[in-house]
Amino acid sequence: MTILIKGVELNGERTDILIDGKWIKRIGQDLPMEADKIIDGQNKAVIPGLINTHTHAAMTLLRGFGDDMPLQPWLTEKIWPQEAKLTEEDVYWGAKLACLEMIKTGTTSFNDMYFNLEATSDAVEEMGIRAALGFSFFDHGNPELTEKAKKENREFFSKKRNYSDRIKYTLAPHAIYTVSGKLLQWMNAYAQEMDLHIHTHVAETELESINALKDFGDTPVRYLCKLGVLSPRMTIAHGLYVDDEEIRMLADHGVKVAHNPASNMKLASGIEFKFKEMREAGVTVGIGTDGCASSNNLDMVEAMKLASLLGKAWRKDPEALPVADILSAATEEGAKIVGWKTGRVAEGYLADLCLVNLKLPAFTPNFHFASNLIYAANGSCMDTVICDGRILMQNGVVPGEEEILQKSAEIAYNLVKREK
Repeated sequence: MTILIKGVELNGERTDILIDGKWIKRIGQDLPMEADKIIDGQNKAVIPGLINTHTHAAMTLLRGFGDDMPLQPWLTEKIWPQEAKLTEEDVYWGAKLACLEMIKTGTTSFNDMYFNLEATSDAVEEMGIRAALGFSFFDHGNPELTEKAKKENREFFSKKRNYSDRIKYTLAPHAIYTVSGKLLQWMNAYAQEMDLHIHTHVAETELESINALKDFGDTPVRYLCKLGVLSPRMTIAHGLYVDDEEIRMLADHGVKVAHNPASNMKLASGIEFKFKEMREAGVTVGIGTDGCASSNNLDMVEAMKLASLLGKAWRKDPEALPVADILSAATEEGAKIVGWKTGRVAEGYLADLCLVNLKLPAFTPNFHFASNLIYAANGSCMDTVICDGRILMQNGVVPGEEEILQKSAEIAYNLVKREK
């Protein structure tokens, strides 16, 4: 299928974009009007599809459940007891709701970690976006659980599946306080053997760092370095509590970082994320929303604004984290984390695009589009979303969205009422 977008704004100029199959084939003015589908780009601007580099998709079902609590009590008293009750159907509808929300707000790829990945895969396949889905595991230092986790990983990654290439799988050890050093080392070797990426929580809270010093004799990043598991395969979520030497370790080993400003603030985990220092050291930094139970939405436009303003505020520096760097983190840099040739509106790149409605107060006047997008707008400014050359939303409408909203709400209410 071919799609021609006519007269859309790209980098301040009007242009046409021809999509052929899943790829951006041509960009230029006055392209021939020959395509299976023609989209009028008047009063719209095009951006790459946004890339959410840290999510727990099915946690949409727990949006607003257990708010205003510290991280550890929130996990142990509210979240984990509900997650223990999740069925495949629950995860399917929670993930489908997440995909809907991401499409509506301009996200075309996400980096997830959760359970029941087949159910999430089904939802992603049907909704049409991209996902790197992490097989989440724990052992809590228990040797029996260590062997169980190894077995479950081997079984999971040995399965043959018939999903499209919009879906890939990763290893997702939860954190250093729930996964033993021995299992992390096994995971690293297994990732090399199977050519897998790794997605994990690291240095999210001050308490985690204090406990790491007590339990392992080192801060989280130093501990992982001594275990020998830091590598270009690894993306760490949060990375709040790192010093300059640890940033150097991350850079030297090619580790990538997903910054999650909304959940960091809501859970009061911390605010001093060293975005600038990491970027200057050569660390790839993406932006994530985290799950809806801790950030309450999956809106990457809001996440970009929070990342920029928070970075300015704690530094007391209005020049820190300019819009160009933030938009890059949510697109090009995020693409390096999820591992697809996307994140740019350029010939030869995957056709993952969003058309932004410029006929909104947030874009009036429109002196600087990226500034308006990040500082004035939110995800509701998205008019059209295309992923893999397929139109997923046009004129703000996603086919089947009413059923998803109704069914996922029903599933969520039943989940919290259900006995284990």
